[in-house]
Amino acid sequence: MNRERTIVLWCPDWPVLAARSATDLPADGPMALIEHGMVFACSIEARRQGVRRGLTVREAQFRCTDLVVLPYDPALDRRAFDPVLDGLEDITPGVAVLRPGTCAIRARGPVRYYGSEDAAARAMLDYLHGAGLPEARAGIADGPFAAEQAARREGFPSRARAVDPRGALPERLDRVHIVPPGESAAFLAPLPVSAVAEAGLGTLLARLGVHTLGQLAALPAQDVHRRFGAAAAQAHARAAGREHEEVVPRTPTPVFDRGQEFEPALDRIDQLAFALRSTADTFVQTLREQTLVCTAVSILVSTEDGLLTERTWRHPRWFTASDLIDRVRWQLQGEGRADSGLAAGVVRVVFSPDRVDAVANHEDGLWGTGPDERIHHALTRVQGLVGHAGVVTAAIGGGRMLADRQVWVPWGDDGAGLPTGGPGGADRPWSGSLGGLLPATVYRERHPVALVTDDGRSLRVDDRGALDGEPARFSPPRSIEGSTGGPPSPVVAWAGPWPVRERWWDPMAGRTVQRVQIVEETGGAWLLALDDDGWRAEARYD
Repeated sequence: MNRERTIVLWCPDWPVLAARSATDLPADGPMALIEHGMVFACSIEARRQGVRRGLTVREAQFRCTDLVVLPYDPALDRRAFDPVLDGLEDITPGVAVLRPGTCAIRARGPVRYYGSEDAAARAMLDYLHGAGLPEARAGIADGPFAAEQAARREGFPSRARAVDPRGALPERLDRVHIVPPGESAAFLAPLPVSAVAEAGLGTLLARLGVHTLGQLAALPAQDVHRRFGAAAAQAHARAAGREHEEVVPRTPTPVFDRGQEFEPALDRIDQLAFALRSTADTFVQTLREQTLVCTAVSILVSTEDGLLTERTWRHPRWFTASDLIDRVRWQLQGEGRADSGLAAGVVRVVFSPDRVDAVANHEDGLWGTGPDERIHHALTRVQGLVGHAGVVTAAIGGGRMLADRQVWVPWGDDGAGLPTGGPGGADRPWSGSLGGLLPATVYRERHPVALVTDDGRSLRVDDRGALDGEPARFSPPRSIEGSTGGPPSPVVAWAGPWPVRERWWDPMAGRTVQRVQIVEETGGAWLLALDDDGWRAEARYD
């Protein structure tokens, strides 16, 4: 079976190059990247002094005393390789990433465009050399595995080239190696078994006398699969030049961010809104072309005095261009008039989608879009009249006391960065906070109550954190809505106390509150808090 011709581009020592790009270290010093206490990759300067992959840190530093040791960061590898891939895709589409620093391209398209396999590979290498990767190499063979081994082949002689008349030195090694069609098996035959087999399988095959890919390919395929399993069968197919892997091009993540710069800076909101209209339309239209809509957007505004403001806005359905313009106006001036001036001129505005959703989930229904859209339009209209903070909705925030968790969030805002922790802080660990089923009625100001024993003595909490008696009667004051203010009601069940210690490191501002849950004979359930002022009702279970 004829395998698809594949071009593989290989950048030697890519992890080291990526690590150096993120540091200020010299480019010619010995360096090693460490993973799990072992050398994962090292520079050519380190290899010249005996450092090899798989050595311990101590052994590597013993061989190279001036070795620079850094932790290996796979995320940095991928992040640094993305710009290289973007540039390659400008030359030829259909780039598949084998690993950071190594990529494969189907040869058929580039060969038709450049005229030959050699010309196509050299065009790609010219780009990589211009991008600061002069050691990059290319291999062309039947399938990605054979092509990668061709790219990794060291020391193949350069074809004859004329010396540059400007005095540039000719290449000493050819950076392109082409394996003719149908000769991949012969090319791979001298390579060691470790090129295709894992360490355990490679050791087992070596004990059986199989040391090269040619010896492995000579074994019957069915016997290899039956004796050693699927992994060995895949290694056997690669060794015989019958690899089953195909080049699957990557799908680049589309960038939906849209921004606009202003020169000179705009210092009036009405001017800014007019200038941003086309950018907002492009932002929405780009998402619609991908059958997406934006349900949460981050807006970054830069002013000429160096101030950066960024805010995330939510929408119950999806943002239109007019909605985006309104959010920019509210973010800059809130309740100010459209023709009023700004404190500093705006030089840049960027729209970034924070959350997107399929447009099919937001299409109009058979009988309209329901009450949610009508509510949104009404609240948005009122907000445009009274200002951004004039229309708020309730949200659950973070905090230890229930009153602290009541947060009012401006309509269309996600509440991030609020002093009380914001709705996003509700999931954070708040030691001493109440868990489980929360009360339905929470009092902003805790009301004084009485919680006594059978002999009329007010309950207290001792030094060991336990009640000094058993609750018998409870009497809420008439000031609490729904309370009769009559005689004390018997307590039929109770639980607690649970301490809440706040600012324990500050002897002046620190306080301790003890919480107790009780159930009256009439069925009412309360959450009580004991502080220095006595018992108070914090909330009621309705």
